[in-house]
Amino acid sequence: MQIITSKQELLQHMEACQKQHKTVGLVPTMGALHQGHASLVKRAVSENDVCVVSVFINPTQFNNQEDLLKYPRNLERDAELLRSLGVHFVFAPTPEEMYSQQEINSTFHFDFGGLDQVMEGKMRPGHFNGVVQVVSRLFYLVHPTRAYFGEKDYQQLAIIHFMVERSKLKDTFGTLQIIGCPIVREASGLALSSRNERLSDAQKQTALNISKTLFASREWAKTMSVSEVQRQVIDTINAIDGLEVEYYEIVDQSTLLPVKTFDHAIGCVTVYCGEVRLIDNIQY
Repeated sequence: MQIITSKQELLQHMEACQKQHKTVGLVPTMGALHQGHASLVKRAVSENDVCVVSVFINPTQFNNQEDLLKYPRNLERDAELLRSLGVHFVFAPTPEEMYSQQEINSTFHFDFGGLDQVMEGKMRPGHFNGVVQVVSRLFYLVHPTRAYFGEKDYQQLAIIHFMVERSKLKDTFGTLQIIGCPIVREASGLALSSRNERLSDAQKQTALNISKTLFASREWAKTMSVSEVQRQVIDTINAIDGLEVEYYEIVDQSTLLPVKTFDHAIGCVTVYCGEVRLIDNIQY
């Protein structure tokens, strides 16, 4: 496994792969890797000749600088895990290598077809502009055959699909396959997240109530309306000391627009556990 820190070196390796007609799987990450990431990597390794994992904490997708500073970092530990999984290349650039100073300080604009106007987009202005900025840059550098993303970040996954399949970038990335992979949970049900590292043991126990409530909402959906389930989920989580719901929306899995029935619906939640912002979702 090679750890690459420069764009030029990465391009050289990827050009060599293209000349040899090798398929390339890309797993974009921000590091602090866990078994959720490992599940994406294992699939990328098994389905492609070459696997590239990026480890880059992207500053342009953080609208809260304190959150950026507190994001966990441990490249040595991440590299050890990736090596054990059979990864060929780890791309771990600095922000200065990834972007010019102008790109870091200016806003990247992209037409998301309205997918960025709800949920995370509403709460974190500019977040998805930064996501698409870094992901499109990685696509240009790696030219992957397939790219793998977790379904825990469901809105992000929908936006990446839009970018590749329906946007003006289709001509550039039209043959790229975007692979969504299921949420990986602890045995307790807690969705794995890099942010879990910031939780105390007591907070982890408290956070279990998020997934517990989402699973219960599937039963509630059998007898309640969409609006009733939405209210019940919010009230149940907010009743737990130490948890505060930022939003819980039940939307169409494709359009992310509000629904009136549970057909093809997904419930997406963001909850603060102390100062740590956690996301999760459940399909109905």
